[in-house]
Amino acid sequence: MERLTRLLRSLEELFPERHLYVRSGGAMKAFVLTTKKQMLLATGVASAALWMGVSTAAMLVTLMSSSASDREIATLKAQSERYVADRQARLDSAMARLNASSGANEDAATSIEKRHAALAMLLTGMKGEPGAAEALTPAIDRALARTDGSPVRRIEMVRVGQEQLLEAADGFSKSRADRLRLAFRMAGLSPSNFSDRGGSIGGPLIESRDPRALAAVLDVDDDFAVRIQRVARDLSEAQALSDAARELPFGRPTANASQTSGFGVRFDPFTRRPAYHSGLDFSGAHSSAIYSTGPGVISYTGVRSGYGNVVEIDHGRGLKTRYAHLSSFAVRPGQRVAVGQRIAGMGSTGRSTGTHLHYEIWVNGRAQNPGRFLKAGQHVFQGD
Repeated sequence: MERLTRLLRSLEELFPERHLYVRSGGAMKAFVLTTKKQMLLATGVASAALWMGVSTAAMLVTLMSSSASDREIATLKAQSERYVADRQARLDSAMARLNASSGANEDAATSIEKRHAALAMLLTGMKGEPGAAEALTPAIDRALARTDGSPVRRIEMVRVGQEQLLEAADGFSKSRADRLRLAFRMAGLSPSNFSDRGGSIGGPLIESRDPRALAAVLDVDDDFAVRIQRVARDLSEAQALSDAARELPFGRPTANASQTSGFGVRFDPFTRRPAYHSGLDFSGAHSSAIYSTGPGVISYTGVRSGYGNVVEIDHGRGLKTRYAHLSSFAVRPGQRVAVGQRIAGMGSTGRSTGTHLHYEIWVNGRAQNPGRFLKAGQHVFQGD
């Protein structure tokens, strides 16, 4: 009861009784707006405003729903039109091919046979590469197979043969390049210092940087030109590394001789204390043949302190080999030698405890582990 009393008092304060005076035609009229009348008027105004708000919101929702439906209908219509146009285009294309099937098949056969010219150019670059004949001969036999059947049959057989041949060439060239790069790294050498990607095969296969230009030169499709170029570049690097490897000391200095001492710190046989050993030692019979481990020029023959009789070979590119404790010489300074050529006889001259060969490799004035070069040589000449 008390709350109701407070509510009525609050309404009376919000809507106090008001008196309106209206003058019309010289007469004055008075109107009294009680609290109850003001509340009824305010309720009516609020109800009208709420109705207008709800109506406006309903109208907006209806308009938005209609717009979304229109957009969906337009999208479906556009998709349907594209589908019909695509089907019509395919039908027209099929009809055109059907109407000119004979000429089109002959053209396709001629185009595919042109790809053989590009493959022939690639295979010419592979000629003589170690292991290439064994890897490619089966694929070449299949690629060169011909049939006197219809143009469609010719196209099918030639295409299959070409893909098999290109796949075999790709696998061989990449494997050969990877094996040679690994061999150079095993020897502590950077393959990039010895590879020349642009000069081993030559011609447009690796000179053209734009595959589209190469495709135009070879008169083949772009995809085939890209694959041809990738194989040619791998083979080019493999050939460059292979050529460089044949100029480096990757061979063995002795035949059937066992290694008796390694590279690095060891116990000196004279002092019995740890000492740095700058090469490898190989034991053998007196005067056993010592061979050049790579082609080069004899830069020194004679006696060096501690080494006794030595032969030194300059292999170029900052590489030098030294063969020590020799009993005899088979070469003279300035003489050019080939890999595997006999250069001296094994002995025990200088600071030596018995007949053996002390073998060193130097790169730019620093001694390297010859064992790494021997292991690298096994990879370099694999397949030779």
